[in-house]
Amino acid sequence: MEEKTKHHNDKSQIVERFLRYKLVIQGRSKKTVEEYAIDLRTFFRYMIAVRDGIDPSSDEFNKISIACVDEDFVRSIKTIDILEFMAFTANTRANASAARARKLSTIKMFFKYMTVGEKIISVNPAADIESPKQKKSLPKYLSVKESKELLHSVVADEDSKNRDRDFCIITLFLNCGMRLSELVGISLSDMDRELRSLRVIGKGNKERIVYLNDACRSAITAYLLRRAQDSENIKPEHKNALFISRLGKRISVKTVQWIVYKYLGEAGLDYKHYSTHKLRHTAATLMYQEGGVDVLALKEILGHSELNTTQIYTHISDRKLEEAVESHPLANITKDDVK
Repeated sequence: MEEKTKHHNDKSQIVERFLRYKLVIQGRSKKTVEEYAIDLRTFFRYMIAVRDGIDPSSDEFNKISIACVDEDFVRSIKTIDILEFMAFTANTRANASAARARKLSTIKMFFKYMTVGEKIISVNPAADIESPKQKKSLPKYLSVKESKELLHSVVADEDSKNRDRDFCIITLFLNCGMRLSELVGISLSDMDRELRSLRVIGKGNKERIVYLNDACRSAITAYLLRRAQDSENIKPEHKNALFISRLGKRISVKTVQWIVYKYLGEAGLDYKHYSTHKLRHTAATLMYQEGGVDVLALKEILGHSELNTTQIYTHISDRKLEEAVESHPLANITKDDVK
């Protein structure tokens, strides 16, 4: 009890107001808001450490309370303070550009809220700070052949009592490109009777319809038959959940991650360090490259709010690059041909 009270007293009321705004008004997910809280706590701990002469690289840094961060504290922060914090994250904490960009994004949102939302400050000290440049990497994905090998590894696992469930999970990932959180959140009431589509709740609590193809319908049908056979083992409060764990509860994120890692290993693909999110990349990339899906349609399928997020999947495959070089009119001209 004493520990909980201490933790509560460590919180800054002005930061808590910002976090509640993001959670309740803007509908950000609990996980996202928790990340905002961590970023702001690190930033304000740094500010307090610098002002109080505490070494930011010491163990004492992680014990600093940010309860003193109030309106006056926020008004005192200048652009140079934020720039020095960004240098600290790069040099002392060795944060990669992606991590630094995320921290700066949180700080920018906080000060925008202080300026526009609560109007505590008139000039936003973070407004003109450029985000760290990030290395643009192409999404990793399984080829069609590798995807089939992954599915085969599930079918070949004859000793598994959850083979139909696991096959269904991986089939939905590979065909629909849904997020991990979306998949575990599916309920029976989210699916239509013909299994033509189902409803998922994506980022920011945004609801969208995911359409199902024959592979998905077949996998879901087989799993539902198996699920019905084990229905007496399902806990009453989890009866509506589509995917059920061995404990009779809605399947967890960690269990699904373990399932995917297990069968990637069985298929000999674990060395590529794939994950559930890579299966989402696979669905998107194969739909675009092999299925000819329009990028605007792909944006809706994946539940992206911005088109530029989807455009990463429009990269040209190595095979197409190879074909382009082979089709060059001089591709077959050798030294002997020009003598």
